[in-house]
Amino acid sequence: MSMKKIRKGDEIIVITGKNKGKTGQVLQIVQDGDKVVIEGVNVAKKHVKPNPVKGITGGVIDKTMPIHISNVAIYNSDTKKADRVGFKVEDGKKVRIFKSDGKLVS
Repeated sequence: MSMKKIRKGDEIIVITGKNKGKTGQVLQIVQDGDKVVIEGVNVAKKHVKPNPVKGITGGVIDKTMPIHISNVAIYNSDTKKADRVGFKVEDGKKVRIFKSDGKLVS
């Protein structure tokens, strides 16, 4: 298994599309690491039918939809910009670093 550049819990920024410039935390990674769900980004309205058996009331709900991983970049809070991720071995462990300043990704 290879180490992924973007993981659950990372602070990211959207670099293209209608949500460009928005930041948020990665809630989950879906479809073989192809797409990510980000808190408060790419929110769509979903019309839900009522289902009394499951206790679901009908109506329109806000649903956070996945966004392709190529449209997001990890957010570097020190530089306040999008950044790329690199890897290096530290004390026998592979760790992620920011390419711009070489600091560890928290």
